[in-house]
Amino acid sequence: MDIRKVKKLIELLDESGIAEIEITEGEESVRISRYSQNAPAAPAPVAMAAPVAAAPAAAPAAAPTEPEEDGFEVAAPMVGTFYAASSPGAAPYVQVGDRVNEGDTLCIIEAMKMMNQIDADVSGVVKSIRMQNGEPVEFGQTLIVIDQRANT
Repeated sequence: MDIRKVKKLIELLDESGIAEIEITEGEESVRISRYSQNAPAAPAPVAMAAPVAAAPAAAPAAAPTEPEEDGFEVAAPMVGTFYAASSPGAAPYVQVGDRVNEGDTLCIIEAMKMMNQIDADVSGVVKSIRMQNGEPVEFGQTLIVIDQRANT
């Protein structure tokens, strides 16, 4: 494979934000990755941790409000796109006021064309949904708040 093509692929990788690309031409093949083979399997959230560090500066302004203190906050485990339902025409997995049990699916985050179900870590009642369907999410961003006191 021509070195100019490889350089062009590297530029494409840098411009697009893609973590890895593999191209095969006949018997030749090249794989270009931002991360070494020894790196952790999910380096993207680590790379995105810096923007999240700026979020706590805004959090103290919201901290005095009661609703955030009263519930379990389900945080995004990755960067991606929030989806409330399994498909555009389907009913959302949960709505405010719904009772959920530990392990129930709450939403989906699409990351790199992979659909990742986000499950409830606790049982309770959905107190608020902080994201809109199709909205981008950052690592650690609160998606849903569950009121555990409503377990009775």
